[in-house]
Amino acid sequence: MHSFQLNVLGMDISFRTDADSARIERAQDFVEKQYERLKNQGGQFGREKLLTLLVLGVADDLLQTQQQLDGVETRLANLLELIEKTD
Repeated sequence: MHSFQLNVLGMDISFRTDADSARIERAQDFVEKQYERLKNQGGQFGREKLLTLLVLGVADDLLQTQQQLDGVETRLANLLELIEKTD
């Protein structure tokens, strides 16, 4: 397990994870870019509201991706069943 100490959006955080440093850097970069995008679009929103919007956006993206993955897995299972029937 790796230990990390980061400054994300002006907040110092420390944590341990099995993720490698490249993955953590990509995640940090993603969060900071999304936050800046929201900040530029959000007018006078405060930090808490921007962070809430960021979390909701990421959660929505995750849920959509999971739904797409479920659809792909279902299609693959159906194709596998069809292949097994034709053998």
